[in-house]
Amino acid sequence: MMEATEKNRISLPTQAGIDYELFLDCVHCGLCTSACPTYVELGDENDSPRGRIYLMRALTDGRIELNQEVQNHLDLCLDCRACESACPSGVQYGKLIEPFRIHLTNTGAKKESLGWLKRFFLYRMTPYARRMRWALKPAKLLQWLGIDWLLTKIGFFKILPRTLRDFHDMLPPLYKHYGRLPEELPAQGKRRARVALFTGCAADAFFPQTTWATARVLQVNGCDVWTPPHQVCCGALHYHAGHEAPAREFALQNLQAFMAQGVDAVVVNAAGCGAMFKDYYHILQHTPDVKVAEEFVRKVRDVSEFLVELGPIAPQNPLNLRAAYHDACHLCHGQQIRKQPRQLLELIPGLKLVPLSESEICCGAAGSYNLTQPEMAERLGLRKSQNLLATDADAVFSSNVGCLIQIGRYLRKHKPKTWIAHPMDALWASYSGKQY
Repeated sequence: MMEATEKNRISLPTQAGIDYELFLDCVHCGLCTSACPTYVELGDENDSPRGRIYLMRALTDGRIELNQEVQNHLDLCLDCRACESACPSGVQYGKLIEPFRIHLTNTGAKKESLGWLKRFFLYRMTPYARRMRWALKPAKLLQWLGIDWLLTKIGFFKILPRTLRDFHDMLPPLYKHYGRLPEELPAQGKRRARVALFTGCAADAFFPQTTWATARVLQVNGCDVWTPPHQVCCGALHYHAGHEAPAREFALQNLQAFMAQGVDAVVVNAAGCGAMFKDYYHILQHTPDVKVAEEFVRKVRDVSEFLVELGPIAPQNPLNLRAAYHDACHLCHGQQIRKQPRQLLELIPGLKLVPLSESEICCGAAGSYNLTQPEMAERLGLRKSQNLLATDADAVFSSNVGCLIQIGRYLRKHKPKTWIAHPMDALWASYSGKQY
């Protein structure tokens, strides 16, 4: 690597919002490497967590310049935070890579690598629930009429540009959208809690059945469910890409929407969104809204976390399935939630959970990663699908929209009848006796 010139030198970490001590927490033991998906795939030290910490610190110290090679190594990080789970020293890797990317974006040091179509889709479409629902209507119609199957059969999609082909290949089976949840849904039976439900943007557009199932499961468990009408995207797509300003705007809108009424918990069913919500205090710590953010974060719960704390009512209808559970990165690493989804699935009569090799290795979705880094995302997607196929499972469950899309994309090619769903879909099927 070249020594940094004055022109290419990165400013001090305090200007990037990074405490330099966070770099020094890493003792370079290497225990994180076996947990890092990119290192496991490539075996390149620069694509390991400690390697990237070396690079960020060297850039900060002005010892190297930010050339394309260095940027590629930093961009290839999935921000899955598996290294945090593996690290015995408690290195807060997310508080290094995320502010660092923001700083590079804000200073103009980082070059934009995405084409206009991907940028439009990621930042102008995906974070807006209504736009996403409208954008998916043509694809939904093609699926329902069987035209999508026919076009796939004759190889039409193979002649499309890579970006459009990727968009198509990622699409899961699309179900009819419920429209809009009632703002208030009353508890069934004895009232045990009042919760606010985050419906999200992409998650609700791609999997409306999961939003509905989550609301119904909460009702069955004695919860009054309030759906704040002015909630917006959690801001994760922008924040993880280094675009801090719009992410903060989303955060402030959500604070206003969710704190408008008193609730016992803010319930989230998407791992990435839940992890982002729990980071609002960190994101807004130097703003006048930090105290509201702190209060909000105290109430945020993943739906599995909340139900286990509440004491779930056991479902009665059997689902005679052999099932595997994939740990979404921002649930197991970002929120340290592993047991709760499995505990809920184990309540279902007839459902047998089977072990999954490398369950905590990222599937390659990682928010927008399957669009920004398609080659590595494909390698990880294939790796995950091979491990899932080895379980011979009839169903695969995961707690994040990106994982469900990514796993479905690669698993459908080999075992198309596998039920790929959220644990809440399984719970509601067992409560109601109806399965999608």
